[in-house]
Amino acid sequence: MSLTLRALAVVVIGCALATTAHAARVAVLSNSLANETAANYNAKIPSHSFTGFDVSSSVPDLPTLLGQYDVVLLFEDTRFVNSSLVGNRVAEFANAGHAVVLGTFYDQDRSDATGGSASPHGWGTLETIDPNTTDGVGTAYAVRTLTPAGIRPHALTRGVTSLSALRGNPGPYAGGNQAKPGTQVLATWTQPNERGNPDPAIAYRVTRNACVIHIGIAPHYGVLATFGTYGVDFGGDFYRVWSNAFDFAAAGCRESIPTLSQWGIVALVLAVLALGSDALRQGKRKASAPRRG
Repeated sequence: MSLTLRALAVVVIGCALATTAHAARVAVLSNSLANETAANYNAKIPSHSFTGFDVSSSVPDLPTLLGQYDVVLLFEDTRFVNSSLVGNRVAEFANAGHAVVLGTFYDQDRSDATGGSASPHGWGTLETIDPNTTDGVGTAYAVRTLTPAGIRPHALTRGVTSLSALRGNPGPYAGGNQAKPGTQVLATWTQPNERGNPDPAIAYRVTRNACVIHIGIAPHYGVLATFGTYGVDFGGDFYRVWSNAFDFAAAGCRESIPTLSQWGIVALVLAVLALGSDALRQGKRKASAPRRG
């Protein structure tokens, strides 16, 4: 089979078997920049809708979250004392069967992030179902890069070939995690965590009805006043990573099973390619056969 035909097969079959994204209503919870991040994602990820909630001193009630939203995105920017109450509410949301997506700096208020300069407040019962512990410190404030070598094929990594946290104060905003037993790690930062172990960049964990996805980079990079420049402060397939997370969350953390019609397309493509390859071989044999005078 020629390289052109092989490339065509990959494209067509990939399109046929691609997961169908369902539009999700995402509640963006943070103690800082929740509304700005929601607005940024509404512009950059229009396949879903985003609403910001400032949870620095209050928590949305569970009926509101369950009735009006399909997915929760939770992160923070600086530690805050309300985190445990927020974590308890988000855990209730997750245990009711709705997916949750976490982003940096979630790790810095996790109760095991005791190696930093400030004491964490914890995330309550959410810590019993989240995918990662910290590496003892949390966000490394050091460059984090993701390359194809650190990526496993999955709905959460579809179309992702790179990701990077390059600048911040006192350093870049990513990393500092360690996967729990039972966590599915789909991508690992090139740089190890504080303990010298693999640092998960994209991971998720299913516990009974709960599915919690953790993306180990600041989701609000694009709205930071001083470190929000794409390609300078952060880069790679940043918005694709987050879009995949919301797609997967909206699908209940399940990769779609190809339909009969999709398999039919695949079979047709393979049959056409096989016929083309056979015709090509026959043409070559005729061309090389000796002519009779």
